[in-house]
Amino acid sequence: MKILVINGSPHLNGCTDRGLREVEKTLEVNGIETERINIGNKDIRGCIGCNFCREHGRCVFNDIVNETAPKFAQADGLIVGSPVYYAGCNGQALSFLDRLFYSTSGTIDKTMKVGAAVISSRRAGSTSAFDEINKYFTISAMPIVSSTYWNEVHGFTAEDVEDDLEGLQTMRNLGRNMAFLVKAIGYARQAVGTPEQERTSFTSFHTEG
Repeated sequence: MKILVINGSPHLNGCTDRGLREVEKTLEVNGIETERINIGNKDIRGCIGCNFCREHGRCVFNDIVNETAPKFAQADGLIVGSPVYYAGCNGQALSFLDRLFYSTSGTIDKTMKVGAAVISSRRAGSTSAFDEINKYFTISAMPIVSSTYWNEVHGFTAEDVEDDLEGLQTMRNLGRNMAFLVKAIGYARQAVGTPEQERTSFTSFHTEG
């Protein structure tokens, strides 16, 4: 079993990385493999709604998004880490997620892959960034993994995060809960399969005139 870990921070050894490392360590202790992909230092443009992916099964912009898609397909879950900029996620993380989820909507069955957000902030804005990332999971039939607090660490530097004992505790509990859920879903998948997802109805409202 394997979890794909996305670091949206441009600081590869910063606060977000420190939180993610605590989760990764806990997952691996509990028998779950992890693979890290750092995207915060990449040039990632946003989705332009061209629907190239609908015909070709990949995004028109051939970058880290297309490189990540097959790894996402093989993973049992996804962790997305982001620093907080102006009470929200950073731009690379959101552009990456928009394109990854949209371009794979017809090629990757995300049903029952587990998802978790990990947020770092100096003080405030973490819960709104947390909500932003979780919405990608809820639209994709992906169970969200919870912890014993919102999945966040606090600090201005990675050294500061070392002093956020509750934050690091939250990361460890997140790792344990994710390992448990991935294993439980794995057993259920073998025993009864995954739930059917109806996708035949698509409500649109049109105005005349």
